[in-house]
Amino acid sequence: MSHFVHPRALCESTEIGAGTRIWAFAHVLPGARIGRDCNICDGVFIEGDVVVGDRSTVKCGVQLWDGVRLGNDVFVGPNATFSNDPFPRSGKRPEAYAATVVEDGASIGANATLLPGIRIGRGAMIGAGAVITRSVPANAIVVGNPARIVGYVTDADVGADGDVAKRDDDGFAAGPRGGGDGHDGGARLHRMPRFMDLRGSLSVGEFERDLPFAPRRYFLVFGVPSRETRGEHAHRECHQFLVCVHGSVRVLVDDGRRRREFGLDAPDLGLHLPPMTWGTQYRYSADAVLLVFASHAYDPADYIRSYDEFLAEAEARRA
Repeated sequence: MSHFVHPRALCESTEIGAGTRIWAFAHVLPGARIGRDCNICDGVFIEGDVVVGDRSTVKCGVQLWDGVRLGNDVFVGPNATFSNDPFPRSGKRPEAYAATVVEDGASIGANATLLPGIRIGRGAMIGAGAVITRSVPANAIVVGNPARIVGYVTDADVGADGDVAKRDDDGFAAGPRGGGDGHDGGARLHRMPRFMDLRGSLSVGEFERDLPFAPRRYFLVFGVPSRETRGEHAHRECHQFLVCVHGSVRVLVDDGRRRREFGLDAPDLGLHLPPMTWGTQYRYSADAVLLVFASHAYDPADYIRSYDEFLAEAEARRA
């Protein structure tokens, strides 16, 4: 046998990958599919219509019900709770159970609860005890009941306050400035001119001199509830330049290999997002007004709205 089953475990499935370990008092029903090099810990119960990808860990006290799909390299913490019926009644089963999907590399904290029919995006981090009532975007960090987004997994270290991409004394996120060098999708902060006197303050810019492109349209985002997330897409050809003219907003940028987070909190601070940059805006202040200049007219075909599709296309362009 290419996998290990503890003598006090009951494994009725024949679809277990090589190198997987199933420990004491775990019970795996017929039909369940578990990939290679997984770790199924003590007291885990897995129903028949469950798929677990390669190198995933399911800690003690977890039940995976019909319809649960775990990707590769997923971590499920102890006593995390999955569900698959939005209206459970004793003795009454739905015609089909709702699917709950946890994508590659995501982590579910101890005692978290996931409602049925949701999707946890790749690389997401679910905090301990969180109650997940709706789908979670890729790389998002969510906590609370009901869970809300408090940050995103980036290449920076996360501080105790949840902030990433610490600012230097000039207000720029730490790291190189100026033109793109392929890192962070080429996204860069730009400090615009500011003039102040007794009459007030003024910030000004000339499109072809101070901006990296000549805009063809603009739009404003405002009145966003602080817990909501916007953006979550990339453009194939269009450049964008973001200025938070009032209040503040956090912006996550992702070039398919690296992720980084920026804070926009001044009307003379702009962020350039080149094409093929996955952009997400969140943690809007109540008074936030985000002004966005775009290099192209609106074209639905220019949008990439699936993160998996974006990753595949970004990798193909680098090949």
